[in-house]
Amino acid sequence: MQFNFKKACLVFSMGLAVSASTWAKNNVEHIYINGKIYTAVENAPLQQAIAIGSDGTIIKVGSDKEIKKLADQTTQVTDLGQKVLLPGMIDSHVHTLVSGVEGALATLDEADRDLKVLEQKLIQAQKDGTGIAGDVLFMNGLSSEYWEQNAQISKLFNSKPWKDQAIVLVGSDHHTAWANQAMLKKAGIDAAYVKALRPASQKNISHDTKFNPTGFLVDSGWDMVSEHIPALSHEVMYQGSKQAVQYYNSLGITAWMDIAANGKPLQGIFNMHNTENTLGMIPMYKELSENGDLSARVSGLHVINSKSTEQVLDVVEKINQKYSNIENFKLIGLKIFADGVIEYPAQSAALMGKYSNTQNSGQLLFDPVQFKGLVNEADKRGILIHIHAIGDRAVHESLNAIEYARSQRQSAISHSITHLQLVDPKDYPRFKQNNVIASMQLAWAYEDGMNLSLVKPYISAESYKGMYPAHSLIQHGATIAGASDAPVSTPNPFEAMAVAMTRKGPDGGYLNPAEAITLDQILKAYTINSAKALGLSAQIGSLEAGKKADMVILDRDIFKANPQQLSQTQVVTTIFNGKQVYQQSSKN
Repeated sequence: MQFNFKKACLVFSMGLAVSASTWAKNNVEHIYINGKIYTAVENAPLQQAIAIGSDGTIIKVGSDKEIKKLADQTTQVTDLGQKVLLPGMIDSHVHTLVSGVEGALATLDEADRDLKVLEQKLIQAQKDGTGIAGDVLFMNGLSSEYWEQNAQISKLFNSKPWKDQAIVLVGSDHHTAWANQAMLKKAGIDAAYVKALRPASQKNISHDTKFNPTGFLVDSGWDMVSEHIPALSHEVMYQGSKQAVQYYNSLGITAWMDIAANGKPLQGIFNMHNTENTLGMIPMYKELSENGDLSARVSGLHVINSKSTEQVLDVVEKINQKYSNIENFKLIGLKIFADGVIEYPAQSAALMGKYSNTQNSGQLLFDPVQFKGLVNEADKRGILIHIHAIGDRAVHESLNAIEYARSQRQSAISHSITHLQLVDPKDYPRFKQNNVIASMQLAWAYEDGMNLSLVKPYISAESYKGMYPAHSLIQHGATIAGASDAPVSTPNPFEAMAVAMTRKGPDGGYLNPAEAITLDQILKAYTINSAKALGLSAQIGSLEAGKKADMVILDRDIFKANPQQLSQTQVVTTIFNGKQVYQQSSKN
């Protein structure tokens, strides 16, 4: 499900917080009454009212009568009119700033499959500059279904008038891409280069029998090409980043885990060369914070090479120290790829079984023994680990590594595994047993044309039926955190909630409705559970005295809405640290 940032229809209205007033003697600056306040506190009923202090901290949640007693003539009172108020939404796996920057760049609509349309959009992107990075012409957002036309793409963009123009087409999954011969030449990738690679890396650069690259790239192959794309301007980077924060606030999102803070737009991150200069968007977060433009709490991760040894942790800790003490931003851990993606033709996700067309099992990107040592050392140093695992073998080996670290010490670090498209049922209970959070993109948990044509024919019927096993994991005690992986898909949490509750897609296709979960379960996934994943559950994630007043007011009663109505939920007001950072326009 591709997300097009430019087509987001919400209108930003970055209103100032309520005009300043003399603080009340009891430090209650603002109370909200007459509402349906979902606290995300286990077994707690909906509350009516909430009191906020002048420092942006929650003083009390309770009945209208209780909260009104705390106010005096200087306290601002907002009557919610029975509107629903929730804790701020939290995304446990997202590329927020990258999604904002890429939203300003040339992006193909998900529905476009016609090469003539692609060519016309490239021409336009070349004219208006949205598809230009130095001497490279690019287009973002190509669906995985596009790669079935690789031969036609090659014929078109390796011929005049495109022959001498370096061109890159970037997959919406950010795991796949295509480059024409001019771009491959710029990157120094030819038959000799491919032949010299290790077999595992050769698979990620599509080539003929004589090792001549044909253009299609997967994971590390995309890395090898993307590092030769010139950098975007600071202005494009900053404005896109600032707009991303505003847009996420408009969706009610007040915190997230940026799982590739050291990555950049148009950059592969599978073969990351981790040095003290591998900073990506980290300086941009610092600049946003210093300018007062970071109205969200961000836990940032470094993507590291999956084959990294323990020495990489020294580099990471030096960067963390350099970028410490940044308001609303903290580097807390590492993101590591266990495998790639499951869709044909990439099929780089690591399976316990085999893909039916190749009889291969995909590719596990780390050595299991070495990886256990890395995870253990990170845990020892207090560094969080977040692992990309699509295939069931990747999930199994990721659990093994965290299990080993837990056997050495029972740290309180909230390690997590994300995506979880396939999970061996024998591994369901191991999430709870090893205190591993399941960070899931449940907006993907439906049947559509891509799953039917690019996944279902190539894996077992049992595996296909069990994709994204949210209900099963919860039944076995796992903690599920809500996630989007934007810009791969929409960051809108309410759209994801509707799919999680129905397993039904926009075209009506169902993916094993037995794995659907309840509204309360998915609300907790996007609040207190994601706060745990970010290491911030003591500060945010639920509405309780002493926590920060990060809150969102909705336009409808989601407790009475059907899933279709839930997916269309809009945010009326977003409050961060007690102050209004988004107000819905009257035009909406």
